[in-house]
Amino acid sequence: MFAQESELLRGEIFFVALLSIGALVAILVRRIRLPYTVALVLVGLGLSLIPTAFVIDIIEGISGEVFLALLVPPLIFEATLHIKWDKLKKDLVPVLLLAVLGTLIGSFVVGSIVNQVLGIPFFAALAFGALISATDPVAVIAFFRNLGVSKRLSLLVEGESLFNDGVSIVLFTLAISAASMGGIDTSISDWLITAVGEFLQVALGGLFVGTVLGFIVSYVILKNVDDHLIETATTVALTFGAYVVAEEFHLSGILAVVAAGLMVGNIGSQNTSPTTQLTLENFWEFLAFAVNAIIFLLLGLEIQVDQFVFWPIAVAVVAVLLTRALLIYGITGLHGLFEKKK
Repeated sequence: MFAQESELLRGEIFFVALLSIGALVAILVRRIRLPYTVALVLVGLGLSLIPTAFVIDIIEGISGEVFLALLVPPLIFEATLHIKWDKLKKDLVPVLLLAVLGTLIGSFVVGSIVNQVLGIPFFAALAFGALISATDPVAVIAFFRNLGVSKRLSLLVEGESLFNDGVSIVLFTLAISAASMGGIDTSISDWLITAVGEFLQVALGGLFVGTVLGFIVSYVILKNVDDHLIETATTVALTFGAYVVAEEFHLSGILAVVAAGLMVGNIGSQNTSPTTQLTLENFWEFLAFAVNAIIFLLLGLEIQVDQFVFWPIAVAVVAVLLTRALLIYGITGLHGLFEKKK
């Protein structure tokens, strides 16, 4: 019993320390031109150079499933709350092209380069390609806001990132499964067809779950209950509930949260009072700030500098950057040509 209380106390101290460091970093980056998330990773990296059993035990006690289930849904929900469907609908075609086609092509291109140059087995390299091809717009969007770029560009980047996670996770899972078995019994084309079919099932199923739950919350709770605390608590339950329900049915929990957030942001928030709207905005903005601080500090703490090997890292970085540039200019360029012909 005392051991459990001690572990709980250490976890609480670690959590408070991360939030405190995140707040201090946020204050410091206002004085220097450095993206907040990049600064968090660098600070986490600096802290990782100070080996302590306390930090190591805490980090090792956090499983990947817990990390994903507790920290990712709030970030996704907060992002979708601010995306208006009428604006997203105008750019839905390029967003989906980048999120689905771009992620698939990018995963295979990066995986092939890593496979050929570094000699890593194909499916292991493909798993890396799928893992790295899902864009994270947090630092980019923060940088965009500082530069004052167009809202449409921010919408394209953020919209793509919300939908490409489902593609990446399905492809990553299938690639890991194939790599663990030493390969596949069918041809690559048959395997790819299976991957596409599974993606459609997982993605569409996740979107369906999130849409249904988001619709219920928007029309049953947010429309009929005039209490900002109850309504805010309901959105929290919706965020984690949509993720858990979808994952229980082996669907995309991330896309379920995306759909739920779009429903609340476009329908639910319109059914609430100004007080509730302000409370929801402030609460989710704070929660996203806190989660970002924890995530990126943990990323820095997880980095093991002594295990860095320059050549493979350089190859991976070049492969990712070149592939990303070709996909962005290629897909958006082709889409622009088709739009001009209409």
